[in-house]
Amino acid sequence: MSHHSSIAKTTTTTTTTNNGRWFIHLLVSVQKALRNMVAGKKRPWRSMVKGLVLGGLLTSFLMMMYSLSIPPVYFHQNSSCENRTTQIQVQTSYNASQQVPKHWSSCMPKLDVMFMKTHKTASSTLLNILFRFGEKHHLKFAFPNNRNDFFYPALFQRIQVKGYQPGMCFNIMCNHMRFNEAEVSSLLPADAVFITILRDPAELFESAFHYFNSLIPLTWRIPKKDKLAEFLRDPKRYYSPNAYNSFYLKNLLFFDLGYDNTVEPDDPEVEQAIQALDKRFQLVMMAEYFEESLILLKDALCWKMEDLLFFRLNMRRGSSVSQLTPQQKMRAREWNAVDWRLYCYFNTTFWAKVEAYGKDRMARDVAELRQRNAAMAAICVERGQPVEAEQIRDAALQPWHPFGERSIMGYNLREGIEPQFHELCRRMLTPEIQYMSELGVNLWVTKLWGHITNLLSW
Repeated sequence: MSHHSSIAKTTTTTTTTNNGRWFIHLLVSVQKALRNMVAGKKRPWRSMVKGLVLGGLLTSFLMMMYSLSIPPVYFHQNSSCENRTTQIQVQTSYNASQQVPKHWSSCMPKLDVMFMKTHKTASSTLLNILFRFGEKHHLKFAFPNNRNDFFYPALFQRIQVKGYQPGMCFNIMCNHMRFNEAEVSSLLPADAVFITILRDPAELFESAFHYFNSLIPLTWRIPKKDKLAEFLRDPKRYYSPNAYNSFYLKNLLFFDLGYDNTVEPDDPEVEQAIQALDKRFQLVMMAEYFEESLILLKDALCWKMEDLLFFRLNMRRGSSVSQLTPQQKMRAREWNAVDWRLYCYFNTTFWAKVEAYGKDRMARDVAELRQRNAAMAAICVERGQPVEAEQIRDAALQPWHPFGERSIMGYNLREGIEPQFHELCRRMLTPEIQYMSELGVNLWVTKLWGHITNLLSW
């Protein structure tokens, strides 16, 4: 890339960022002005004002997003870092002054990790673990540009990475994307460890339907109050494969992993995809057995138990979860038959890994992890429990909410935390958006959308 091209790229990025910041400030100002204007007025007048103003804002927003949020196109050679290996040594935390654990005699902690973050699978909790590990060891993250995902649902392209230049190498990739193996591999050392996580498709479908239904026009026309039950009664009546955001409603795991979610479960492409994924991913975790999955992760990466400590993030309150009947679970699995086939295959490989690890050893390690997490909850969390979003006092700990919902729970930091634990506690409780901002990512597109949804929810 020429010097002039680099200047043009920098200028374009700066202009885009400044436009985003300006629009965010405008939205905040409009939201405040509207609230002041209609304070004490009757509901019909308020609704009319909201409709007129929001219609204009949304039109402007969509036009601006179309022109500004598309990543710039770079012309580059097909260079990569596939021949580079960086799993050599840890320079920051595991130094010569510390006693080296016995199990490190045969391996050293691995620093290069690709986590394929699937939707509604406890992946936000694992993301926090990776953020803390990477920050602790000063590792290089491949982050999205101006948003918290890699232009999902488009297939991942390397030019979507913040600050991308040909030949760049990274240690950790872990944000939402639609997987594209060739493009991802070009940004990581050859010995990077690939991991992902799956969840029972019936439970995942319930969670995705609840979380995303306001963004899926197909669900808007379902007449019943219990839209999920009605959809499962006759999915084909309400589903269209070409409709906007329809991928959230069918085989979402298979779609996230880069494949066609509309194929039939007996299509040869499904078996080919499963075998390709089995070859590519060294560990496929199970959301239902999260602690066991973390122990296998520790073993695969040669990490320490303290690297796995976690609090569950992006967790819905129990009253918002639809309890599926056995028949509804069966229908959800039948409707998501490709995901169910995928899940069953990797559930088998998962328990084979547990067997190889040793069931008694696994039970002891899971018990230790739970004990350590309980101890951290007592140290860090007010009353040791998550709270409703409205009860979270610190905006920096407020989780991201789907449009029209406030069902995601979060935490309050306990007062009087001992100084040696304060920073760790705060990091463990920090949601994805705020953590990325603290790691230097300018999330103006994501924050802009947040202000839009807040304004529409008002």
